[in-house]
Amino acid sequence: MKAVRVHAYHSRPVVEEVPEPTVTGPFDVVVRIGGAGVCRTDLHIIEGQWAEKSGVALPYTIGHENAGWVHEVGSGVTNVAPGDTVILHPTPTCGLCHACRAGDDMHCADNAFPGIDSDGGMAEYLLTSARACIKLDPATRPEDVAALADAGITAYHAVRKAVPLLPPGTTCVVNGAGGLGHIGIQSLAALTATRIVVVDRNPEALKLAEQLGADETVVADGTHVEAVLDLTGGHGAEVVLDFVAEQGAQQDAFAMTRRAGSHFVIGYGSNIDIPTIDIISTERNVVGNLVGTYNDLAELMVLAQAGKVTLHTRQYPLDAALDALADLDAGRVRGRAILVP
Repeated sequence: MKAVRVHAYHSRPVVEEVPEPTVTGPFDVVVRIGGAGVCRTDLHIIEGQWAEKSGVALPYTIGHENAGWVHEVGSGVTNVAPGDTVILHPTPTCGLCHACRAGDDMHCADNAFPGIDSDGGMAEYLLTSARACIKLDPATRPEDVAALADAGITAYHAVRKAVPLLPPGTTCVVNGAGGLGHIGIQSLAALTATRIVVVDRNPEALKLAEQLGADETVVADGTHVEAVLDLTGGHGAEVVLDFVAEQGAQQDAFAMTRRAGSHFVIGYGSNIDIPTIDIISTERNVVGNLVGTYNDLAELMVLAQAGKVTLHTRQYPLDAALDALADLDAGRVRGRAILVP
């Protein structure tokens, strides 16, 4: 089968032929990929940012946003069968540890992360587990929903955590309206009555944000922090969802947060430098966010299949994976790039 493989960091991946995965364990599931999302994390992987954390041996196949059809199952699998349409939670988990039993499965003590620390889904087939599979309506097109498996679940997970902080009368700033941010906007609109203020440097992204539920939009032109403070009476927002968190955006996000507010860090790539006195004197919170739970993804799929959250995508054939990565890196993708084998 064809797969997108990283052979060396700081080098372009290679689309090449590799053996198809096979079932070896009772709970294994092999999925024929119908759509694989292209994520900024894939760029970070190629740059070597994940090398030490993942410990993955090169070469390997990237791709952690995957949906498709069940191809083969192990002897113990009862929740899906060959032919079923599925979206895959990004982290196959053990189901036995404290985190899994608490429903906090992205912190499983014995999980895998295909596309990060093992072979992923930018390929024709992917080996996963029964615990990662969410069965979908057979009419669902995998390429239409694949990016919900990471971009979607990550954005939804952050919004879900922020919901108790966002009663009517509050303001939430969405910093970055790209692949994750445009899903965050829709999730906020579906789950809260907060005022949604979207900040992005790209006017086209802000036009999309308006269509998806943004109440106010602000161009990130160097005066955006002051603009957000003006919109909030000089106080800042109760919650800032930072889908950028690099190249200075992470500092701006904290500056846009009001006293006792919460800065949710979702994007990554740079350090946050905050004087401790600025944290304690205002009691502001900095909250990390890692993907989301299986239940988060199941809830998000309910919203998606009800039409309340939609992905804006640009599709590429698997052979054009390098073009998709280059377009993402250059900011030419509105919404999410999807590879279709």
